Amino acid sequence: MARKTKPGGGWQAVAYTLNKAMEVGPIRLWRRMRSKNACKTCALGMGGLKGGMVNEAGHFPEVCKKSLQAQSADMYEALPADYFAEPGKTLAKLKELTPKQAEDQGRLSYPVILREGAERFERISWDEALDIAGKRLKKAGPEKTAYYASGRSSNEAAFLLQSLARVQGSNNVMNCSFYCHQASGVGLGMAFGTGTATVELEDINRCDLVFVIGANPASNHPRLMTQLANLKERGGEVIIVNPLYETGLDTFHVPSKVKSMLFGTKISSLYIQPGAGGDTALFVGFLKACIENGGIDKSFMEAHAEDYEAVLNFASDKSWEELEENSGVDRATMEKAASMVKASKGVIFSWAMGITHHKHGVENVLAIANLAIATGNVGRPGAGMMPIRGHSNVQGVGSIGFTPALKAGIKKSLEKLYDIKVPEGEGYDTHAMMEAGRKGKLDFLFCLGGNLWGSNPDLTWATECLANIDTIVYLNTKLNPGHFHGVGKTTLILPVLARDEEPQATTQESMFNFVRMSEGGTANVGGLIRAESDIICDIAHRVLGPKPVDWKRLKSHKEVRALIARAIPGWSEIATIDETGKEFTITGRVFHNPTFKTASGKAIMHVTELPDLEIDKNMLKLMTIRSEGQFNTVVYEEHDIYRGIPHRFCILIAKEDAERFSVKDGQRVTVRGEAGVMDNIEIVVGKIKEGTAAMFYPESNVLIKPNIDSRSRTPAFKFAPVTIES
Repeated sequence: MARKTKPGGGWQAVAYTLNKAMEVGPIRLWRRMRSKNACKTCALGMGGLKGGMVNEAGHFPEVCKKSLQAQSADMYEALPADYFAEPGKTLAKLKELTPKQAEDQGRLSYPVILREGAERFERISWDEALDIAGKRLKKAGPEKTAYYASGRSSNEAAFLLQSLARVQGSNNVMNCSFYCHQASGVGLGMAFGTGTATVELEDINRCDLVFVIGANPASNHPRLMTQLANLKERGGEVIIVNPLYETGLDTFHVPSKVKSMLFGTKISSLYIQPGAGGDTALFVGFLKACIENGGIDKSFMEAHAEDYEAVLNFASDKSWEELEENSGVDRATMEKAASMVKASKGVIFSWAMGITHHKHGVENVLAIANLAIATGNVGRPGAGMMPIRGHSNVQGVGSIGFTPALKAGIKKSLEKLYDIKVPEGEGYDTHAMMEAGRKGKLDFLFCLGGNLWGSNPDLTWATECLANIDTIVYLNTKLNPGHFHGVGKTTLILPVLARDEEPQATTQESMFNFVRMSEGGTANVGGLIRAESDIICDIAHRVLGPKPVDWKRLKSHKEVRALIARAIPGWSEIATIDETGKEFTITGRVFHNPTFKTASGKAIMHVTELPDLEIDKNMLKLMTIRSEGQFNTVVYEEHDIYRGIPHRFCILIAKEDAERFSVKDGQRVTVRGEAGVMDNIEIVVGKIKEGTAAMFYPESNVLIKPNIDSRSRTPAFKFAPVTIES
């Protein structure tokens, strides 16, 4: 029988907090959570100079299970000094570790190397590690070098590393957003001339309707649920769009609210379950219904939008039958949602990777933007676009120039700052970089945090791509499976401090374009752990020498912030943040009036063709998901209590599909995808759209062929054909 699912938040979160506190020490954990450092998990922006557990608006307490998981994990003991020399720690044995097992090994506290042809990592000194990295990077040269950054790092470290790349002469600079929210950046840029949210945190308090599309904040961004609960309490509405019924999005227990804690808060006003990939058709359907019910704002479009007539005509001409078939949602439901939009005074459209992880991810974002523009729900307080970023500084890393294509203004500023000529053209995006590795076009890869290997589709392909690279350097706080499967011919793992351990203050950018400051602190564990910026500057000095950049001087974060202020538009206030202590919103991004960053100052609407979603009738549309006990590729808990999934090697399907394939809840099956096969997978029958299946990321990535959105270069992790075999 199907597993029993539990509502989100509430006593489970409280119990988990108490357990984690006992593991690492309650007073010790409390001090770390209250320290003046930005949250290590999602990009809602908790912490900073106002103190931990405080949001951008200054509200306390702001805390969630995700932030506790990340903070507690950084407080684990260090790996033993002889860890990699132990009999059971050969590379072959380390490859058997699950993501959670790798996470639980402990903190990295000394540099290690896997030499070419060796069967195990070995401990080395910092001098040897840096010398090897410097010599290999210098030998590789700019054309055969690539740089990758996750969202874990600081703006200062990311700016330094992309500066190293530009001074070296390389544009092969990519960040993890290419595998998650790049479709948001591209789509928003096409519509509004900006790639980030058009609203600020306070706008959620000004609106009366929020769409939550292809996202599960109950598990992945729990503090957003407080904002949604507040909205419901004041009479607002929430429309959920998700193929999978998430119990926490229906009812959530907010621990900081007594009534909600005891009885729960009803979150969803309308829960819509499209088929995987059906979002473009769904939002065209919403627009068609708004046209028919008089819910569009013609005067707004005439004054503030381009190309709206073609978009309105396209939606009007689409038949309801085609929209219903392509979206998997009936006409009456689409019309009900449209009537709610019409009745609202202000609508915010929020989404996550359920929208972006498609071959048509940019089309999805543009379809949402079209509805916002057509109904006048953008360019004013309490209305607009809100991509829900998953990592606490993924937006900041991109903002400071860690991208393969620099904006003209940033390029010009860097050339002036460093007295260099930045190479023309666009460097490798993340997928192109992997392909370059496979083809033998890369000799050196520098990874600033993250698990690049585990973030890829087709993990067999990803292994082959990375194995062809001569030297890979990873900067991480802990071990992950990418260190063992994603090895080059030579691989270095260098241990780094977390942001609350840094000896100098760092900065991070929230998803609301708000720059926060982390004051740093002391290391949780002993050992030979260094700050990321310190490592980057030492390697840069070995490769490039002291001119035209004095890398040793740039070990000072204050000096780096001065450069960021001069190079990055909208960031001038970062130059004085040390003196003023004033965290700030980046200028020119929040639109409270309908003048946008496009050439004309108007929003631009785009016709969004419906994607081809046809698959063989004997297949299911697989969407990968994160569990309640997971953050990106990091797994803290094997089970998912909110969904009732007992472990990570399960496939969640609808009752109708279980009957169609003659399988039962709890049965073990083989799942076959376009790229690979997974055996001994347990069936979980649950509330998911018929024809759609769900499995955990990154384990199920082995099934998925790298089908890439041509505009954002993002893989289709949410639409992968699979079969179930008994």
